Amino acid sequence: MDLKRYTHADARDVRSLLLDVHDEAYGDSADPFHSRERFAYYVDLWSARADWRCVSGWEAGGPVGYAYGSMFTPGGWWRGHERPSGLKSPVFALSEFLVVPAWRGTGRARRIHDALLDDVAAGTVTLLVELRRPGVRAMYERWGYGKAGETEPSGDVPGYSVMVRRLESGL
Repeated sequence: MDLKRYTHADARDVRSLLLDVHDEAYGDSADPFHSRERFAYYVDLWSARADWRCVSGWEAGGPVGYAYGSMFTPGGWWRGHERPSGLKSPVFALSEFLVVPAWRGTGRARRIHDALLDDVAAGTVTLLVELRRPGVRAMYERWGYGKAGETEPSGDVPGYSVMVRRLESGL
């Protein structure tokens, strides 16, 4: 699998790819939260951050998936959940991680994930997993994440498990 890396400077050029993979991953969902329009808002929000980074995987001429995120500001954390008190190191927020359905279960997701975090200057990475997706949470647990709690950020946003993992290469 070929890996491609992007930064904030590439956000406009990679936006369509991110939206198209999202559409393929959630094509069968009638949930308005997973609509292309709603997702575009989050893509724009996160990719506007100066330290945003993204890694996409490519095989057989097409995308396998991608992961992106950025650093939380000092003391920053997920809305609706209190930052763990013992967390002192810088924190990288893995905001989005999608794999095209045909490539799920092939080990490529882990390679994309690890490539995104490869040289992150943080001691901790955190992410959110929809509560209604226990299989995804179990995957992250196999990858060394632990559940720090749950959050329901607002309105029609689904409830999430807040997952945290120490980074060996971090500070």
